[in-house]
Amino acid sequence: MSERARGAAGGRPAAPAVHRDGLPEWLHPVAHAADTVEPRQLSRFLPPETGGRQSAVLILFGEGPSGPELLLMERAGSLRSHPGQPSFPGGALDPEDGDPQGDGPLRAALREAEEETGLDPSGVQLFGVLPRLYIPVSGFVVTPVLGWWREPSPVGPVDEAETARVFTVPVADLTNPDHRATAVHPSGFLGPAFLVCDALVWGFTAGVIDRILHFAGWERPWDREKRVPLDWRA
Repeated sequence: MSERARGAAGGRPAAPAVHRDGLPEWLHPVAHAADTVEPRQLSRFLPPETGGRQSAVLILFGEGPSGPELLLMERAGSLRSHPGQPSFPGGALDPEDGDPQGDGPLRAALREAEEETGLDPSGVQLFGVLPRLYIPVSGFVVTPVLGWWREPSPVGPVDEAETARVFTVPVADLTNPDHRATAVHPSGFLGPAFLVCDALVWGFTAGVIDRILHFAGWERPWDREKRVPLDWRA
């Protein structure tokens, strides 16, 4: 954790503010979705009443050369959880992050994004929080935190043992029907997928992106019968 992010009391970072002042108009539908969406509208996997590994991810939207874009990273292939998988920056809450039911996920999302991508959290405006979701295969209880990259900073893998690469995806590519498919897991599980930036985005990350596009009104009709295996390569 960077020293600038730490507060005076006990080394805990100052609580990030969640606000929508100056938020770009194109992000208003996402903010509205955060206020109105129900957990079961996002996923059929909901957190257990007790237990689970409390964690958070940062869903960071920015303005790039091709218009609105989303920050993603590819996890290192040597990691125990979700190796080699494209994902949002994020990870488990640390004790200093604070209450998982309070500001803890906000701190964790920014801290993990900084540790994994080199992102400067001072340039991020948090504007919403989605309902907590569950990843059964790893036991993570995940709080998705929405951010606007108000002041972009250079990003890239900080530790190659943790992050293979960091990249941004134009929202236009995510909504393009040609880039959408249904991923087929070896177990037979089917789920939404995105074929973007020489990567197959699937699993939890693709599921959340799919729901954001839907509830923000950005989704375009796509061929749900188009199926790709998890070893898809461009």
